[in-house]
Amino acid sequence: LLFMTAWLSVQAQQDPHYTQFMFNKMAYNPAYAGSFESPTLTAIYRKQWIGLEGSPETQVVSYNQRMLNNRVGVGGTLTRNVIGISRGITLDIPWSYRIPVKRGVLGMAMQVSVRNLYQNWADPRLNPALAIDNAIPSEAQSKSLVNFGCGIYYTGTNWYAGFGVPRLLDNNIDFLDFDDVFSREVQHFYGMFGRDFDIDRDIRITPQILLKYAPGAPFDFDFNTSVLVKQKFFGGVGYRLGSDTNGAGESVDVLLGMQGTDNLFFCLSYDIGLTQLYKYNSGSIEATVRWWFNPPASGGIVIPTGD
Repeated sequence: LLFMTAWLSVQAQQDPHYTQFMFNKMAYNPAYAGSFESPTLTAIYRKQWIGLEGSPETQVVSYNQRMLNNRVGVGGTLTRNVIGISRGITLDIPWSYRIPVKRGVLGMAMQVSVRNLYQNWADPRLNPALAIDNAIPSEAQSKSLVNFGCGIYYTGTNWYAGFGVPRLLDNNIDFLDFDDVFSREVQHFYGMFGRDFDIDRDIRITPQILLKYAPGAPFDFDFNTSVLVKQKFFGGVGYRLGSDTNGAGESVDVLLGMQGTDNLFFCLSYDIGLTQLYKYNSGSIEATVRWWFNPPASGGIVIPTGD
């Protein structure tokens, strides 16, 4: 009885997690567009909770570059996220205006977001108790939404900071028309910060943090510390707070990557689960491939680890 009366107010995190958030900043903050000197194409694949049927799976392709004498940043992010019988495809198109300030550049951005939501009620994995249940749709359902986001992002000599809200409108995401709206998109607020510490010419250590908050969901954050050796070999460890009742957080993460060529970078990560779900899955994996079209010139150019 308590469950039946409480479900109307249940809210949760709606955006997917990324362990390699430092390579996917536009997903959290549209003002990142154009922050790096080279046009950049990035592809990310994430499989969460391996071995758990219907667990989240996400693919991302993003591109961004500078324009108009480096004063404007533009880009796009296409995301496909699947959980069980539900699938969401989102296209984000940011536009950032970049203002040179003392010792850095401040970007301010808006973005338009188009999202298609889909549920396949004919999925063979569903096994209803009744052959015909009027409470369960017999066919697939879909719905498309338009939203808008904003953000600010500052890049200094050896540090960055930003704040973004990718979606501002609380769109109705119910598939059927009711007098009352049961499900809505909620705003997600993201804060990010990172700083480079050059130990010597060949070793750089970069701690980075991503703060996450959605109304009705617990506060969350990701923390990562990475090491870049000879501008080529990349490694790191991370921690995700999460909200599991055991108090230990959600995961501890390990990252390994390499700048294979001047243009090509790739990175793999593995999440070791700390929640009560760890007994039922084999962790989570994530892979990133990044291509710089105009890589920074050698000789004195500092490549930020977070880019």
